[in-house]
Amino acid sequence: MTTVDRLVGAGVERIDGPAKVRGTAPYAYEQDPGEPICSVAVVQSTVNRGRITRLDPTAAEAMPGVLAVLTPANAPRLGEGLASDLPVLQSLDVHYQGQIVAAVVAESSEIAKAAVGAVAVEYAAHEPDVVLSTDRPDLYAPPQLMAGYETDSVIGDVEGALAAAAVTVDATYETPTQHNNPIEMHTSMARWDGDRLTLWDANQGPHNIVNDLMTAFGLERGQVRVISPYVGGAFGSKAFTHPNQILAAMAAKVVGRTVVFELTRQQMFCLVGHRTPTIQRVRLGADAEGRLTAISHEVVEHTSRISEFAEQTATPTRVLYAAPHRRTTHRLARLDVPPPTIMRAPGETPGMFALESAMDELAHSLGIDPVELRVRNEPERDPERDVPWSSRNLVACLRTGAERFGWAGRDLRPGVREDGRWLVGTGVAAATYPARRRKAECRITGHGDGRWTVEIDGSDIGTGAWTALTQISADALGVGLGAVELRIGDSDLPFAGGAGGSTGLASWGSAIVLTAREVRRQLDERYGGQLPADGIVVKGEVPGPSPHAEQYSMHAFGAHFVEVRVDRDTGEVRLPRASSVYAAGTIVNARTARSQFLGGFSMGVSMALHEGTIADERLGHYVNHDLAEYHVATNADIGDIDIHWLDEDDPYVNELGIKGIGEIGITGAAAAVANAYWHATGLRVRDLPITPDKYFRALGQG
Repeated sequence: MTTVDRLVGAGVERIDGPAKVRGTAPYAYEQDPGEPICSVAVVQSTVNRGRITRLDPTAAEAMPGVLAVLTPANAPRLGEGLASDLPVLQSLDVHYQGQIVAAVVAESSEIAKAAVGAVAVEYAAHEPDVVLSTDRPDLYAPPQLMAGYETDSVIGDVEGALAAAAVTVDATYETPTQHNNPIEMHTSMARWDGDRLTLWDANQGPHNIVNDLMTAFGLERGQVRVISPYVGGAFGSKAFTHPNQILAAMAAKVVGRTVVFELTRQQMFCLVGHRTPTIQRVRLGADAEGRLTAISHEVVEHTSRISEFAEQTATPTRVLYAAPHRRTTHRLARLDVPPPTIMRAPGETPGMFALESAMDELAHSLGIDPVELRVRNEPERDPERDVPWSSRNLVACLRTGAERFGWAGRDLRPGVREDGRWLVGTGVAAATYPARRRKAECRITGHGDGRWTVEIDGSDIGTGAWTALTQISADALGVGLGAVELRIGDSDLPFAGGAGGSTGLASWGSAIVLTAREVRRQLDERYGGQLPADGIVVKGEVPGPSPHAEQYSMHAFGAHFVEVRVDRDTGEVRLPRASSVYAAGTIVNARTARSQFLGGFSMGVSMALHEGTIADERLGHYVNHDLAEYHVATNADIGDIDIHWLDEDDPYVNELGIKGIGEIGITGAAAAVANAYWHATGLRVRDLPITPDKYFRALGQG
């Protein structure tokens, strides 16, 4: 093998870009199974909780082109042990509005959708309970939070320290229900060949889906294949199995043909999860110099009645700042809502809004610059685990960001800068996200002509994994990009965990590097360093978390600086410029990394100013369940965003020093916007999103 210029770190253009631009990259709906495809459409519950008392599919069954109508009375029985809402059509009980209560399989999508309206359904319904509050008597502490975090953490005497503090902050922050809205709707195309199931699907990791399909249909691993080489966005909503995958497989089995089930945009608001709303009380105590003596972060959020989802909202508070007395708690309410799921940086995103807003309020109370306040409370070690950092450059991010943004000389007073009718303010917030590594396997085949095939079941959900993994492979093998053929997105390939938790490249890339090392070893020991004419096949793996995970605290860090302008006459908010600086270990591809940082930050701006799903408290449904009413930030909402990262070498996190960048960009971003809004107007909005009506209400005009 020959030595070539290092590719990791270079801004290589997307390898999959031409195919996507030309429309030749097949997404789930565009797969060609080699036979005519029939369609699935579903009847959904119009009540939140109750039981079906009448379900008559007769009229729908009689319509030309209808192949079958599946109901709880005739649907195939699924295996025991399926979680959450996956036992589709197994019961007459209704647990949330939008639940699938019947499904039509027809020759075309038009026929299937028309037949849905001919299925008669009646219910015995209970009054829906969809309102989250902190005074509910049924709040409870879950046994554990998502990702294995402890529910609560307590160190020292928080109440005593707060009582003795020179300056305190005691504020409650709220974030609404939010919905992942990737451009590609959730789609599953299923086909049975005897007792073998093939599913072309939009997901964040084929292996994640295989296990549930095995359980549902009583299959062995070799009987299920899930294929998803191209996925049009996800933000967490495609990380786990949802009813669409189960129903597509069920329908294909019943009619004996290939079927496709594509959710509508409206259906994505009830069938594939959401970010849970939160109510967060943050209390901070500090001495007169601004050094924290106490931190308390208490979280209340909802989960569904049929499954428990406990988001780790207060966990970033456990690592960001030093304080001898500290406490975090999480409490849940079971409501008549669809099961929540992960959404980009789950837990950290809403939690950082509360914590970083409270830090801004503390800085104002102390009369200290908010950057300086954060620097003064920089911990030398992980403040709760009491272990050293694998690397931590938050202060450097704050200092660098302040310089790039032009923070020096900022007037601490709010509401004093004007530009015509615009009120102008600036704000800052920190960012953090844990760095983790998961188990992954890899197979590398060397061909006699010098080509290499690298196979691993990673997923590219639009983040650039096709390109970054090829770069890693080429570097690890010491060859050029053109010598590597990458194969991903297929459960028949070696196992890899899904694209989520900012673990993708860290895990998959590590497996590739370790396998390539074994390739080199075998070539050196057996073939004199030369690739044999009949080739070589080597399998390798990374077993799971870094062996240093218990010895060090591993996190990426960053800092956001934003300028906000508020129209004094309309309450309109604009964000003309921002600077974000990150310390996130090794950056594999400078071009796609910038896109990820920019995308995460933009999503944080969207969270701050636009996003929020509204529930009708009387009828229980989501009112704004489409992109016409569920507003997201677009190009017109985002101004000049300066993205920068620091060179950071972390030898402990994984073989490549990767910390993951898909999620850190959104953490803290909403708080930076809210802090700048306060600096512009003098009005503190603690419940997102910051819409014009809140400006006038705060002024007492609405």
